[in-house]
Amino acid sequence: MAEFALKVRRYDPESGEAAYWEEFDVDLPPERSVLDGILKYKDEEDASLAIRCSCRAAICGSCGVKINGQSALACNTRISDAAEKAKDGAIVVEPMGNMPVLKDLIVDMDAVHWKKIQRVVPWLLPEGDPPEREYIVPAESMIDVTQSMACIQCGACVSACLSMEVDPDFIGPAALAKAYRFVGDPRDAHTEERLADLAEDPHGIYDCTHCFACIEVCPKGVDPMNQIMRLRRHATADHEIKDGNNGYGHEKAFVDIIEKWGTLHEAQVLPRSYGEGSMLKGQTDPKAVKQLAGSLSTVVHALRSGKVTPRKALLHHKLPDQDQVRRIYHEIESKDERLELNMYIVGEGDAGLGEDEGEQADKEPAMGETGADQ
Repeated sequence: MAEFALKVRRYDPESGEAAYWEEFDVDLPPERSVLDGILKYKDEEDASLAIRCSCRAAICGSCGVKINGQSALACNTRISDAAEKAKDGAIVVEPMGNMPVLKDLIVDMDAVHWKKIQRVVPWLLPEGDPPEREYIVPAESMIDVTQSMACIQCGACVSACLSMEVDPDFIGPAALAKAYRFVGDPRDAHTEERLADLAEDPHGIYDCTHCFACIEVCPKGVDPMNQIMRLRRHATADHEIKDGNNGYGHEKAFVDIIEKWGTLHEAQVLPRSYGEGSMLKGQTDPKAVKQLAGSLSTVVHALRSGKVTPRKALLHHKLPDQDQVRRIYHEIESKDERLELNMYIVGEGDAGLGEDEGEQADKEPAMGETGADQ
């Protein structure tokens, strides 16, 4: 047994008082969880302490909280590990972020998390009459969506999402990961409609800022940000959806600029993005010109900061080994289909490989993160 100090954020809306912090000590074996510590105090000292929990085995996703500032499952966080990372000696436990607090550590999941899940139409929309027996789905297709299916809807990614802090209307990582579960399912007949809907929504797939916070906190390795990137790739590369948010144009602008110069030509990013990847269209198309005019403040800031200068805007030097960059570009673009690795399935490193297989794996190039394309 060891003594652990906890500092819990308390809030009772019926009292009419503001939220406050309460500190207490619990005696527990070091291998027990933060949830065990909270429930011990609740059972023995203060039954009014509110926390949502159920399975205590990291399956139901009910006990999501913030521990020492990071979203996590209380049942899946060893109390001794939390104590080592705690500042000032006390494990800080507070309700999840980006959701209204109902009481103490309980947040209103319906108001944010589940509302956004419903937004992406979280069920299959097959075409035609159902078969007499079951739908037959290729194994590789199910492997493709297995990672997003692993989500237990705990809301940890929603709590940690920095984009949602800035834009509460952002559909969010959990809902978009759920959307990929159906976009990647061959039984669904509305893939393009789903992608167009999420691409055209100003709070959709292009509202993610790639902060990686959702990947860091996900207890099941769903990696929501990677699923969002895969939705983008399907929308742009597979269906060429030219959306009003310029997601298609922005991606094409980046790729074309790197192919031509090897480094980012800052002065061409905006006009090319608004011109669906074309510099000429960005400067002549009335809609693109109007959008570009609305970004003048960004241009002025770039000039003032020195990020872009008149000289750099007109002259942009290519990399000395630009031919190598172009060779890699054309080698990738020449492939008939895109290869996406699902690391949730294939594993990482040399785990499970024999000695010879491990040596061979060391010689092969790394393929990147989950969902990275080649």
